[in-house]
Amino acid sequence: MILHAQWCGKHVSDRPVLVWLHGFLGSGAEWLSVQRYFPDSPQLSIDLPAHGGSRAQRVADFEQLSERLTATLRFHRVKRYWLIGYSLGGRVALYHACRHGGSDLLGLTVEGGHFGLTSDEERQQRRENDRAWARRFRQQPLEQTLDGWYRQAVFADLGEPDRQALIALRRNNHPQALAEMLMATSLAVQPDLRPDIAQLTCPLQYLCGEQDRRFRSLAEQAGIPFETLPAAGHNAHRANPQAFARHLAQRLPD
Repeated sequence: MILHAQWCGKHVSDRPVLVWLHGFLGSGAEWLSVQRYFPDSPQLSIDLPAHGGSRAQRVADFEQLSERLTATLRFHRVKRYWLIGYSLGGRVALYHACRHGGSDLLGLTVEGGHFGLTSDEERQQRRENDRAWARRFRQQPLEQTLDGWYRQAVFADLGEPDRQALIALRRNNHPQALAEMLMATSLAVQPDLRPDIAQLTCPLQYLCGEQDRRFRSLAEQAGIPFETLPAAGHNAHRANPQAFARHLAQRLPD
Protein backbone atom coordinates (compact mmCIF):
# COMPACT_ATOMS: atom_id res chain seq x y z
CA MET A 1 0.00 0.00 0.00
CA ILE A 2 1.24 3.49 -0.82
CA LEU A 3 0.41 6.87 0.66
CA HIS A 4 -1.32 9.62 -1.28
CA ALA A 5 1.27 11.99 -2.70
CA GLN A 6 1.33 15.03 -4.97
CA TRP A 7 4.13 16.26 -7.21
CA CYS A 8 4.98 19.94 -7.64
CA GLY A 9 7.95 21.96 -8.84
CA LYS A 10 10.06 20.77 -11.78
CA HIS A 11 9.41 17.04 -12.04
CA VAL A 12 12.32 16.31 -14.38
CA SER A 13 15.52 17.62 -12.81
CA ASP A 14 18.99 16.61 -11.72
CA ARG A 15 18.30 18.09 -8.29
CA PRO A 16 17.31 15.83 -5.39
CA VAL A 17 13.60 15.37 -4.79
CA LEU A 18 12.29 17.32 -1.82
CA VAL A 19 9.96 14.97 0.09
CA TRP A 20 7.62 16.76 2.53
CA LEU A 21 5.92 15.24 5.60
CA HIS A 22 3.31 17.32 7.46
CA GLY A 23 2.38 17.39 11.12
CA PHE A 24 -0.56 15.89 13.01
CA LEU A 25 -3.90 17.27 11.73
CA GLY A 26 -2.29 18.61 8.53
CA SER A 27 -1.78 17.45 4.94
CA GLY A 28 0.77 17.77 2.17
CA ALA A 29 -0.80 21.08 1.18
CA GLU A 30 0.54 22.59 4.41
CA TRP A 31 3.91 23.10 2.71
CA LEU A 32 2.76 25.17 -0.29
CA SER A 33 3.92 28.46 1.23
CA VAL A 34 7.47 27.05 1.48
CA GLN A 35 7.49 24.99 -1.71
CA ARG A 36 6.99 28.03 -3.91
CA TYR A 37 10.57 29.06 -3.10
CA PHE A 38 11.89 25.92 -4.84
CA PRO A 39 10.30 26.01 -8.33
CA ASP A 40 13.30 24.32 -9.96
CA SER A 41 13.32 21.32 -7.61
CA PRO A 42 11.16 18.21 -7.97
CA GLN A 43 8.93 18.00 -4.89
CA LEU A 44 6.70 15.27 -3.51
CA SER A 45 4.17 16.14 -0.78
CA ILE A 46 2.96 13.08 1.13
CA ASP A 47 -0.27 12.77 3.11
CA LEU A 48 0.30 10.68 6.23
CA PRO A 49 -2.26 8.00 7.21
CA ALA A 50 -5.58 9.40 8.54
CA HIS A 51 -4.86 12.72 6.82
CA GLY A 52 -5.73 14.31 3.46
CA GLY A 53 -5.78 11.85 0.59
CA SER A 54 -4.55 9.09 2.91
CA ARG A 55 -7.35 9.61 5.45
CA ALA A 56 -8.75 6.09 4.92
CA GLN A 57 -5.41 4.46 5.69
CA ARG A 58 -4.35 3.19 9.11
CA VAL A 59 -0.99 2.07 10.49
CA ALA A 60 -0.13 0.16 13.63
CA ASP A 61 3.20 1.81 14.46
CA PHE A 62 6.21 3.76 13.18
CA GLU A 63 7.72 0.72 11.50
CA GLN A 64 4.66 0.12 9.35
CA LEU A 65 4.46 3.82 8.53
CA SER A 66 8.13 3.88 7.49
CA GLU A 67 7.58 0.83 5.29
CA ARG A 68 4.65 2.58 3.65
CA LEU A 69 6.79 5.65 3.06
CA THR A 70 9.43 3.45 1.42
CA ALA A 71 6.78 1.89 -0.83
CA THR A 72 5.49 5.34 -1.79
CA LEU A 73 8.94 6.59 -2.73
CA ARG A 74 9.57 3.45 -4.75
CA PHE A 75 6.21 3.78 -6.53
CA HIS A 76 7.07 7.35 -7.55
CA ARG A 77 10.59 6.31 -8.58
CA VAL A 78 12.23 8.67 -6.15
CA LYS A 79 15.97 8.10 -6.06
CA ARG A 80 18.08 10.90 -4.60
CA TYR A 81 15.95 12.78 -2.08
CA TRP A 82 15.98 15.16 0.90
CA LEU A 83 13.37 14.45 3.58
CA ILE A 84 11.60 17.36 5.31
CA GLY A 85 9.20 16.88 8.22
CA TYR A 86 7.36 19.01 10.74
CA SER A 87 6.33 17.81 14.24
CA LEU A 88 4.79 14.34 13.67
CA GLY A 89 6.24 14.42 10.16
CA GLY A 90 9.61 15.25 11.69
CA ARG A 91 9.41 12.24 13.99
CA VAL A 92 8.49 10.04 11.03
CA ALA A 93 11.42 11.50 9.07
CA LEU A 94 13.82 10.79 11.93
CA TYR A 95 12.60 7.22 12.36
CA HIS A 96 12.77 6.57 8.62
CA ALA A 97 16.27 8.04 8.30
CA CYS A 98 17.58 6.08 11.29
CA ARG A 99 16.03 2.73 10.39
CA HIS A 100 15.44 2.70 6.61
CA GLY A 101 17.22 5.70 5.10
CA GLY A 102 19.67 4.04 2.74
CA SER A 103 22.08 5.71 0.33
CA ASP A 104 19.33 7.48 -1.63
CA LEU A 105 18.55 9.71 1.36
CA LEU A 106 20.89 12.67 1.01
CA GLY A 107 19.78 14.43 4.21
CA LEU A 108 16.83 15.52 6.29
CA THR A 109 15.40 18.70 7.73
CA VAL A 110 13.32 18.32 10.89
CA GLU A 111 11.20 21.13 12.30
CA GLY A 112 10.08 20.73 15.90
CA GLY A 113 10.26 16.94 15.92
CA HIS A 114 10.79 14.98 19.15
CA PHE A 115 13.75 12.58 19.37
CA GLY A 116 11.97 10.19 21.74
CA LEU A 117 11.40 9.77 25.46
CA THR A 118 14.08 8.26 27.66
CA SER A 119 12.25 6.67 30.61
CA ASP A 120 9.34 4.32 31.25
CA GLU A 121 7.80 6.95 33.52
CA GLU A 122 7.80 9.55 30.73
CA ARG A 123 6.31 7.03 28.30
CA GLN A 124 3.52 6.12 30.73
CA GLN A 125 2.67 9.77 31.31
CA ARG A 126 2.59 10.39 27.57
CA ARG A 127 0.45 7.30 26.98
CA GLU A 128 -2.12 8.54 29.49
CA ASN A 129 -2.06 12.04 27.99
CA ASP A 130 -2.55 10.76 24.44
CA ARG A 131 -5.31 8.38 25.50
CA ALA A 132 -7.15 11.36 27.01
CA TRP A 133 -6.79 13.30 23.75
CA ALA A 134 -7.89 10.27 21.73
CA ARG A 135 -11.06 10.06 23.84
CA ARG A 136 -11.73 13.73 23.20
CA PHE A 137 -11.33 13.25 19.45
CA ARG A 138 -13.78 10.34 19.57
CA GLN A 139 -16.38 11.85 21.91
CA GLN A 140 -16.43 15.63 21.51
CA PRO A 141 -17.37 17.80 18.55
CA LEU A 142 -14.19 18.12 16.50
CA GLU A 143 -14.05 21.91 16.63
CA GLN A 144 -14.19 21.78 20.44
CA THR A 145 -11.30 19.32 20.54
CA LEU A 146 -9.28 21.36 18.06
CA ASP A 147 -9.78 24.48 20.16
CA GLY A 148 -8.35 22.65 23.16
CA TRP A 149 -5.52 21.17 21.10
CA TYR A 150 -4.34 24.58 19.93
CA ARG A 151 -4.43 25.94 23.48
CA GLN A 152 -1.67 23.57 24.57
CA ALA A 153 1.51 25.21 25.84
CA VAL A 154 3.47 24.33 22.71
CA PHE A 155 1.13 26.61 20.71
CA ALA A 156 1.27 29.48 23.20
CA ASP A 157 2.50 31.86 20.49
CA LEU A 158 -0.80 31.58 18.57
CA GLY A 159 -3.09 34.57 18.74
CA GLU A 160 -6.84 34.04 18.58
CA PRO A 161 -7.14 34.81 14.82
CA ASP A 162 -4.38 32.27 14.05
CA ARG A 163 -6.00 29.69 16.32
CA GLN A 164 -9.37 30.10 14.63
CA ALA A 165 -7.75 29.90 11.20
CA LEU A 166 -6.14 26.58 12.10
CA ILE A 167 -9.40 25.22 13.51
CA ALA A 168 -11.19 26.15 10.28
CA LEU A 169 -8.44 24.48 8.27
CA ARG A 170 -8.56 21.23 10.29
CA ARG A 171 -12.31 20.82 10.82
CA ASN A 172 -12.71 18.46 7.83
CA ASN A 173 -10.54 15.76 9.40
CA HIS A 174 -12.13 12.50 10.57
CA PRO A 175 -12.06 12.36 14.41
CA GLN A 176 -11.92 8.57 14.74
CA ALA A 177 -9.05 8.35 12.27
CA LEU A 178 -7.15 11.06 14.13
CA ALA A 179 -7.62 9.24 17.45
CA GLU A 180 -6.20 6.03 15.98
CA MET A 181 -3.26 7.81 14.36
CA LEU A 182 -2.49 9.68 17.58
CA MET A 183 -2.14 6.41 19.49
CA ALA A 184 -0.24 4.58 16.73
CA THR A 185 2.39 7.33 16.59
CA SER A 186 2.37 8.41 20.24
CA LEU A 187 5.66 9.38 21.82
CA ALA A 188 4.87 6.55 24.22
CA VAL A 189 5.61 4.04 21.44
CA GLN A 190 8.29 5.95 19.54
CA PRO A 191 11.78 4.64 20.30
CA ASP A 192 14.42 6.98 21.66
CA LEU A 193 16.21 7.79 18.40
CA ARG A 194 19.13 9.76 19.81
CA PRO A 195 21.64 6.86 19.68
CA ASP A 196 20.61 6.22 16.06
CA ILE A 197 20.80 9.93 15.20
CA ALA A 198 24.39 9.98 16.41
CA GLN A 199 25.16 7.27 13.82
CA LEU A 200 23.47 8.95 10.86
CA THR A 201 25.70 9.19 7.80
CA CYS A 202 23.55 11.86 6.11
CA PRO A 203 23.23 15.48 7.29
CA LEU A 204 20.53 16.40 9.80
CA GLN A 205 19.25 19.98 9.90
CA TYR A 206 17.12 20.75 12.94
CA LEU A 207 14.92 23.86 12.84
CA CYS A 208 12.61 25.43 15.39
CA GLY A 209 10.91 28.76 15.91
CA GLU A 210 12.72 31.21 18.15
CA GLN A 211 9.64 31.25 20.43
CA ASP A 212 9.48 27.45 20.63
CA ARG A 213 11.30 27.09 23.94
CA ARG A 214 10.33 23.47 24.43
CA PHE A 215 11.94 22.16 21.26
CA ARG A 216 14.94 24.43 21.50
CA SER A 217 15.50 22.93 24.95
CA LEU A 218 15.06 19.38 23.65
CA ALA A 219 17.71 19.96 20.98
CA GLU A 220 20.10 21.48 23.52
CA GLN A 221 19.62 18.56 25.93
CA ALA A 222 20.22 16.08 23.11
CA GLY A 223 23.35 17.92 21.98
CA ILE A 224 21.93 18.37 18.50
CA PRO A 225 22.80 21.63 16.72
CA PHE A 226 19.75 23.63 15.74
CA GLU A 227 18.81 26.74 13.78
CA THR A 228 16.06 29.13 14.85
CA LEU A 229 13.50 30.88 12.67
CA PRO A 230 12.60 34.43 13.74
CA ALA A 231 9.05 35.55 14.53
CA ALA A 232 7.86 31.96 14.84
CA GLY A 233 6.73 29.42 17.41
CA HIS A 234 6.23 25.66 17.06
CA ASN A 235 4.66 25.84 13.59
CA ALA A 236 7.56 27.87 12.28
CA HIS A 237 7.18 27.16 8.56
CA ARG A 238 3.61 28.46 8.68
CA ALA A 239 4.56 31.59 10.61
CA ASN A 240 7.68 32.38 8.57
CA PRO A 241 7.85 30.35 5.34
CA GLN A 242 10.47 32.60 3.78
CA ALA A 243 12.92 32.06 6.65
CA PHE A 244 12.25 28.32 6.57
CA ALA A 245 12.97 28.22 2.84
CA ARG A 246 16.14 30.24 3.27
CA HIS A 247 17.51 27.90 5.94
CA LEU A 248 16.61 24.83 3.92
CA ALA A 249 18.16 26.19 0.71
CA GLN A 250 21.48 26.71 2.50
CA ARG A 251 21.73 23.01 3.29
CA LEU A 252 20.50 21.39 0.09
CA PRO A 253 23.07 19.77 -2.20
CA ASP A 254 23.31 20.81 -5.85
